[in-house]
Amino acid sequence: MMRRLLPILLFAALPVWAQQGDLQPLPAVPPPPPEMEAFDAAMEPQVTIVRNAKETREEYRINGKLYMVRVTPAVGKPYYLVDRQGDGVMMESEINPNPVRPPMWVIHSW
Repeated sequence: MMRRLLPILLFAALPVWAQQGDLQPLPAVPPPPPEMEAFDAAMEPQVTIVRNAKETREEYRINGKLYMVRVTPAVGKPYYLVDRQGDGVMMESEINPNPVRPPMWVIHSW
């Protein structure tokens, strides 16, 4: 029993012997990043909800320009009308037919 216990104890103590004695102090903690920018309400879409007997429309606008309409009919599944090119022509789009969509960001407009 003692013959097995002694090698196990020596093997368990091996990491203690391998530890370095001259450890370096940790570097100072960097300061936290600056606060986030103030909330800009102009960047958030304005949503107008129009309800009637047949459907409910949610119109999404940014800077007063309509870019998307979500139509929820009384019977049936909802769908979107999206202005993909920014030219005012709305194209019908189902809810999540294809989850992969390339980003279409507006970098600059005038």
